[in-house]
Amino acid sequence: MSGHTLPCCKIGPSILCADLSCLADECRKMIHSGADYLHLDVMDGHFVPNLTFGHPVVKCLRPKMPDIYFDMHMMVQNPEKWVESMADAGANQYTFHVEACEDIPALCRKIQESGMRVGVGLKPGTPVETILPYSDLFDVVLIMTVEPGFGGQSFMEDMMSKVQYLRTNFPYLDIEVDGGVGPNNIDVVAEAGANMIVSGTAITGASDPSQVIALLRNSVENAIQKSQLER
Repeated sequence: MSGHTLPCCKIGPSILCADLSCLADECRKMIHSGADYLHLDVMDGHFVPNLTFGHPVVKCLRPKMPDIYFDMHMMVQNPEKWVESMADAGANQYTFHVEACEDIPALCRKIQESGMRVGVGLKPGTPVETILPYSDLFDVVLIMTVEPGFGGQSFMEDMMSKVQYLRTNFPYLDIEVDGGVGPNNIDVVAEAGANMIVSGTAITGASDPSQVIALLRNSVENAIQKSQLER
């Protein structure tokens, strides 16, 4: 897992929830509103029923925002197939789903060798224990708080037990939470120990995205500060 630097707060809007007809402008708007990174959902119509975009879109975005961190959430079967393409397109983090992978160590090594950070995602029904044998191979764990690929779902608060377990046992790990996260539940997410927050329409649909990002950040930073005082 990650090194020995305590995790810091990072807010990543999910750009799939933005106006895709002017994607680059929407991405710039999120960054100017205070986002730390962009979360890009890649769906293949197989691992999840929906179909979104792939590495050609990422490659087009990269020159327009050369310094922005692209977090690729790969909701795809055979995630090993797209590592080189995403690295070439300019992705910074490659988060695959453990449920779609037959050889986790090999895929983690492939991602590392490509120069990207390694993320592993867990669907709500997948126990956190599934990834423990490989805990030294990845940088980020993504805990899904909705079923991936389906819209309009409610945030699953019971997934916070996974976050709490990971934060207790891996204090230096980047823990990302994705699915229905917004101002109404950020305190629960932050107190559980998540430091990377993915939020979709709560940010992109807000009249003032910067205000929402600041609220999310404040909650997470307060929780981090509190936990450090209690150590």
